[in-house]
Amino acid sequence: MSSLDWIVLVATLSFIVLYGIWKSRGKQNMESYFLGNQSMPWYIVLLSIIGTQASAITFISAPGQAYTDGMRFVQYYFGLPLAMVVLCITFVPIFHKLKVYTAYEFLEQRFDLKTRTLTAALFLIQRGLSTGISICAPSIILSSLLGWNLYWTNLIMGGLLIIYTVAGGTRAVSYTQTLQLVVIFSGMFLAGWMVVHLLPADVGFKEALQVSGKMNKLNVIVTKFDWNDKYNIWSGLIGGFFLALSYFGTDQSQVGRYLTAKSVRESRLGLLMNGLVKVPMQFLILLIGALVFVFYLYFRAPLFFNEAQLQRVYATSQGPALHELETQYNTLSTEKQQQVKTLAAALEKKEETAISTAKEALQATEDKAQKVRSEAVMLIKNADPTGDANDTNYIFLHFVVHSLPKGLVGLLIAIIFLAAWGSIAAALNSLASTTVVDVYKRLYKTEETPEKYMRMSRIWTLIWGVFCIAVAQFASGLGSLIEVVNILGSWFYGVTLGIFLVAFYLKRIRGTATFCAAITAQIIVLILFWQEKVSFLWLNAIGCLLVIAIALVLQPFLNRRLAK
Repeated sequence: MSSLDWIVLVATLSFIVLYGIWKSRGKQNMESYFLGNQSMPWYIVLLSIIGTQASAITFISAPGQAYTDGMRFVQYYFGLPLAMVVLCITFVPIFHKLKVYTAYEFLEQRFDLKTRTLTAALFLIQRGLSTGISICAPSIILSSLLGWNLYWTNLIMGGLLIIYTVAGGTRAVSYTQTLQLVVIFSGMFLAGWMVVHLLPADVGFKEALQVSGKMNKLNVIVTKFDWNDKYNIWSGLIGGFFLALSYFGTDQSQVGRYLTAKSVRESRLGLLMNGLVKVPMQFLILLIGALVFVFYLYFRAPLFFNEAQLQRVYATSQGPALHELETQYNTLSTEKQQQVKTLAAALEKKEETAISTAKEALQATEDKAQKVRSEAVMLIKNADPTGDANDTNYIFLHFVVHSLPKGLVGLLIAIIFLAAWGSIAAALNSLASTTVVDVYKRLYKTEETPEKYMRMSRIWTLIWGVFCIAVAQFASGLGSLIEVVNILGSWFYGVTLGIFLVAFYLKRIRGTATFCAAITAQIIVLILFWQEKVSFLWLNAIGCLLVIAIALVLQPFLNRRLAK
């Protein structure tokens, strides 16, 4: 990066850290540290919810996902607005009425201690690992593209945000997320504008969309039902509904966001607006990836976007073979540059026959190029089995580093940090609140002074921060990171949601039946995943329904046993 980029990066990150510390000044207790004294207006709640959900993985991987697979990933969010309505009707008023610090306190009141502890443990496992991946994801990519040491990048990525999260708690998280999102959306808008601006003079936004559509990158809706298809309208509406309901209704990293609101009304407004905003927001982020695909039709794309990995393979015995594949790929790229111009000219003239002919020719060349890329990926795997053979996460940042002007590169790199911080800070705050409230305070130290609980809250925020950085140091080569995080969540979210739905709606089901049902359902969900029986989004619905069904079957048997 240039000196200007470094100045922009350091200045932006320093300002956010100092802003977070400043906004959280003053004396604090557990209520202010974890709930922000329940003083937040709905728009701060909204931005905090979005900031928690939209991690760096969203802004790094989503454009690459659209580049490789089109925009059908947006269907993953189609169930979210429906989930927000259900949350506002059921979860929100109950949590506010009980004045809980965490969602899991309610479960002990409804069931028993073991069910509360199990659910809290599932959250801690899932969120701790996911947060480690959220640190690791941008660190791997930044270290590879910019030549930074991975371990130091992880330490900086996680360490800086720990400063204001430990110091300021949820208030610092909420207010910094608001500022972070302003910077993030401004930067992403500039990046999208620059993609179009850097195209040839006779190619505008409309022409870029037309070419992208003809190359099947605007495949927003897929109606064909397939259990094994990860992204279609059915898995999005049904599986996505259960996932969103569980994530926003039972994951403390999100529950903690809307528990900070002034009232039930403010919480509901924040959630409902999130339901309206999230789908178009994700659509626009994916659209940037579709436009980057068009950019690399007009300008030569690298054979493999993770250039550091490419250089490592060049140094092995497979180097000559890789050079030969790169030559073939570059030849095909030159052909595509001519063919996309022909397609664009035909689209401008609206000559259907010419459009069809040009599209078929371009698609045929693209298929050949993808075949060469596949051969290169196999060669990379053979030459370096421990290396990362998936370059989806590197596509957008490769464009940023190699195509954007000085200063804007620094801003986009800062955005990766800020997006990571927004979700990680909320996660650390929720991990600490669950540990202190549901484990430490409930099981070990039930009678302590408020000052001691406050001190332990900060200590556990720090401990979880160190744990997540440790996870990040060992996590790499995981493929499309936006999928990895969602898959990890799908292992646990359905079961957790099932526990809460039983608690809300099946009043005759007791704790032991629910506890046993949750354990059984969790085992079945993990078996289904490892045997690849269904796409991961369906695991959310399956886990939830299994808990409900098994609990309904078990409870009569337990009733008869108690009656004897």
